[in-house]
Amino acid sequence: IIVTHRSTPHTFDLPPTSTLQDLSFLIENALSIPPAYQKILAPKLGLLKDPTTPVTALSGKKLTLMGSSQSEVTSIQSASSHTTKSRPQRLGSGPIKPARPASRSKVDPSRAIADATYTFLELRPLPYLPHPERSLAYLERIRDDPGIRFVMRKHKWTVPLLLEMNPADHTSHESKTLGLNLNRGEIIELRIRTDDYGGYRDYKTVRRTVVHELCHNVHDDHDRNFWDLFKVLEQEVARADWTAGGKSLTDREFYEPPGGGRYLGEEEEGEIDEGGCTGGEYVLGGAEFGGQGLTRREVLARAAEER
Repeated sequence: IIVTHRSTPHTFDLPPTSTLQDLSFLIENALSIPPAYQKILAPKLGLLKDPTTPVTALSGKKLTLMGSSQSEVTSIQSASSHTTKSRPQRLGSGPIKPARPASRSKVDPSRAIADATYTFLELRPLPYLPHPERSLAYLERIRDDPGIRFVMRKHKWTVPLLLEMNPADHTSHESKTLGLNLNRGEIIELRIRTDDYGGYRDYKTVRRTVVHELCHNVHDDHDRNFWDLFKVLEQEVARADWTAGGKSLTDREFYEPPGGGRYLGEEEEGEIDEGGCTGGEYVLGGAEFGGQGLTRREVLARAAEER
């Protein structure tokens, strides 16, 4: 069995009677990735969830592994925990600023506290990719989006860490992962760059991915409850979005990446979600509805019915 992790193939030898669980244990021994953090995807099958699946059913398939080692997860959680504990209690100080008011009227103290609490506490772009300062500005725009702020405040969601995703680590021939949610909101990872690193993905599409990942704070699987919540959140974000023409009511300009932010067109209409055992992921292509010419709305409706 060949499993590709971060563009590197790994070969595992197992007896014919072995199961997916046996493969998972071998992966843990070889790559130090605990089974709880493993997500194995197969063409047409999507995310493999049944540990009793025989490996003979996977023979010859190009398996893709997504996951981080225990040390990597611990390092990220430690960093986010340190950030939370060291955050200044006074509003307006430290790296995370309270939301700016939509008008010049007196700020409601309770609203300001809620905005500073129910948000993304830390934003982390990838420093080894070109222009990390642009990625940071993009993540700041997501954090400060009035619709995203509204739903996080209303549902009382605090996410310690919002990470930029490296497209190369989450792309296979069959699919592209657009977002990940670890342990119901401990960490959310977003694909904001184009595949060639030369630009940034359409903002409204990325924001839709954020909404999707926030749903995984409540529901792990993509059942009817998940899609009902997704629909509610999309409506709430749209109603709370008072921006127009790239400016807020206070004439604050939003960041638009130079040469980036281009819309991906029809390709974005094929977004499929595979879900996950430790949260969820938003995947482009690579599922049973791929290649049938369905719109995103049709895909989501059929996916909900199938599940």
